[in-house]
Amino acid sequence: MNGIDPALKPRLRRRSTFEYVAWVVSILFGAGILFSVSTNPNFKWDVVAKYFTHESILRGLMLTIFLTLASMALGTLLGLVIAIMRSSSVKPIAATAGAFITLFRGTPVLVQLIFWFNISALYPNLTIGIPFTDIGTAIDTNALMGPITAALVGLTLNEAAYMAEIIRGGFSSVGKGQIEAADSLGMSASTKMRKIIIPQAMPSIIPATGNQVIGMFKETSLVSVLGVAELLQSAQLIYARTYETIPLLIVASLWYLVMTLLLSYPQSKLEQKYSHTSARVPRKSKKVTLTAPEGIAR
Repeated sequence: MNGIDPALKPRLRRRSTFEYVAWVVSILFGAGILFSVSTNPNFKWDVVAKYFTHESILRGLMLTIFLTLASMALGTLLGLVIAIMRSSSVKPIAATAGAFITLFRGTPVLVQLIFWFNISALYPNLTIGIPFTDIGTAIDTNALMGPITAALVGLTLNEAAYMAEIIRGGFSSVGKGQIEAADSLGMSASTKMRKIIIPQAMPSIIPATGNQVIGMFKETSLVSVLGVAELLQSAQLIYARTYETIPLLIVASLWYLVMTLLLSYPQSKLEQKYSHTSARVPRKSKKVTLTAPEGIAR
């Protein structure tokens, strides 16, 4: 034996004839689709190339990225608060968090966006002040809740409900022994959360959060119903003038595809990092010296 662990040796796998046939069929099928798409003049690839970096398209792309990052950041912070409330031993607090999650996960995002955009029909004015006194300031809800604000509020609240469940699942992955050890050391609830629970829950939370970022980037296309000039709405405004619907939809789709691929790369790196962390074996183990029990001659 040369000292190499047999379990770490690479395994050789013999490819079957069916696998070779499947490769040939897949390549022919892909080549056929590529040839058809590239030679069909109705796709108007020259128009696609013309509008791919058009000013309004790039402006819509920047707004899409802003909505994605802002709603993810705010949704993650709110989701963390909701997850802590959901894990609370105080029943009314846990029930309130559960009701929030049920409401915003159980209704379509599109309905939520339209609801927030029309919230002024229910509350024309919002008053901020001290209850049961005349001290306060009235705010016009119609002026406050513009299309972008309504989109940000709707996406953030919906994302917070999903992130709360992801974070709560991460909390559940922390071993009970770790929490009991923290209790035995006399840690407060906040210290236990910061020092024990959150660091150990992160390997479970981060990969799922990466999927949520990609999903949110595509989900922002729903805000086009509010008139927000994000990527899809920008394409729609152009083809409403030029009647070149398919090429402009291809432009929007290509940008969604490019951004999804760019977001997938750091997500895969994070998943590799945390999967290695959870299964990592020290390269150099400390040398252990065996000693014989007393009374036994060596």
